[in-house]
Amino acid sequence: MSSVYDKLFDDGLIVRRVKNKLPHLFQLAELESSRNGKIGMEIGSVRERILIALLMYKFGIDIVDPDIPITAPEVDVIVADTPLSIKTMTTNSDRWCSIKLIWTVDARKALEFKDNYVPSCDMMVAKIHWNGNGKLLLFSKESQIRVLNTIGRDRYIKLPKENTNARGVEISAEALTLLENCEDTRCIDINFVREKIDYREVYTKWLDAWREEY
Repeated sequence: MSSVYDKLFDDGLIVRRVKNKLPHLFQLAELESSRNGKIGMEIGSVRERILIALLMYKFGIDIVDPDIPITAPEVDVIVADTPLSIKTMTTNSDRWCSIKLIWTVDARKALEFKDNYVPSCDMMVAKIHWNGNGKLLLFSKESQIRVLNTIGRDRYIKLPKENTNARGVEISAEALTLLENCEDTRCIDINFVREKIDYREVYTKWLDAWREEY
């Protein structure tokens, strides 16, 4: 069953812009989130805002709602009353890595989440492979539920290891591989080539704000 988000992948202009612009924007996100060459944890939120801005460009700012209450941890944005989860990950190969479903350091809460989790919305995933082939994918809610039921919770959900500083419950690489191969999964292939970007470009929007007369 198609959703409003399928329209993003059916739009030729959007597909071209994603292929041409997303690597540059994600590279800017890394620069914006880095200090002394190390990328901070805020990188995920910056990438998420870039993809929400893409939805605003496609569907119009008035029907895209990113103001999601904290009580809905799986949902990152709502378009035309349809919720969406947004995830991003970086890999050094074509293979999947696990992706955070929720952040928690509480072992009891992590186990409780695993025992009760049922996907409630479509999921958009940016699979970033610098200097290689990455993807922007859309996993339907139905395919997520189908894969969860097929392989079971123990293989679908990856709990943090005890006595480590892992801080979240993850969807496993096996589950992501199966989701990528589902019949109704949508995909835009992207060549993630790094550019030579002057770090000062990150400050352009702030400079423009200071220069603006009002």
